[in-house]
Amino acid sequence: MNLLPNKKIYFLSDFHLGTPNPAASLLREKKIIQFLESIKHDAQEIFIVGDMFDFWFEYKYVVPRGYTRILGKLAELTDGGMKIHFFVGNHDMWMRDYFQTELNIPVYYEPAQFEFNGKKFLVGHGDGQGPGDHGYKFLKKVFRNPFCQWAFGVLPPFFGLGIANYFSQKSREQANKKEEVFLGEENEWLIIYAKEVLQKEHVDYFIFGHRHLPIDFLLKDNSRYINLGEWINFDSYAVFDGTTTTLKYFNK
Repeated sequence: MNLLPNKKIYFLSDFHLGTPNPAASLLREKKIIQFLESIKHDAQEIFIVGDMFDFWFEYKYVVPRGYTRILGKLAELTDGGMKIHFFVGNHDMWMRDYFQTELNIPVYYEPAQFEFNGKKFLVGHGDGQGPGDHGYKFLKKVFRNPFCQWAFGVLPPFFGLGIANYFSQKSREQANKKEEVFLGEENEWLIIYAKEVLQKEHVDYFIFGHRHLPIDFLLKDNSRYINLGEWINFDSYAVFDGTTTTLKYFNK
């Protein structure tokens, strides 16, 4: 696919709406909406690369309370013809069909390839990719298991969402205690994963979230790994202008 004149592709990730408390989350939600409003005139497509919510579970007739503004903005954009892609993350992996049916947004559960203006992109949240993190990889298989999802769905939303939000909040508190620093080429799992992919095929841009640290790393002369960071501390995103992809920061 080729970009239309003066159009761009935007990538952003890890909003973690709902944390650390409703007031702070609402401020962040309004900031993200402001950003989406600012790009809607030159965006041809928008990729939201996981963990939009700090927790999300769709019961058959119930979705989590809140997030009215962001969901309304996404509906406004897709109703106006904007193409938006959503990749599930480790905090919102229990997506079903709400985004597809209500917002006309396709949902991806694994990394996917796209091509724009002859440039190949591999896009995904990034959780469970590369070596290590075996404990999480096991849990991911459990959480993705249809029976486990059904069993959780049997719980009344008051109990199910309460339990899940509690553990999600604890997980986020632990993560916030760690300073996010670049671990070096040999220790960054997503860089290792990208290099493994490059041994089999060429990719111009590896676009991931999950890491919570904005990273633009040159893998080869014509291949780069870009981590989108997050919107709690960095307000970072990436934009492809038809020629190159650049890591940027909103209102900074």
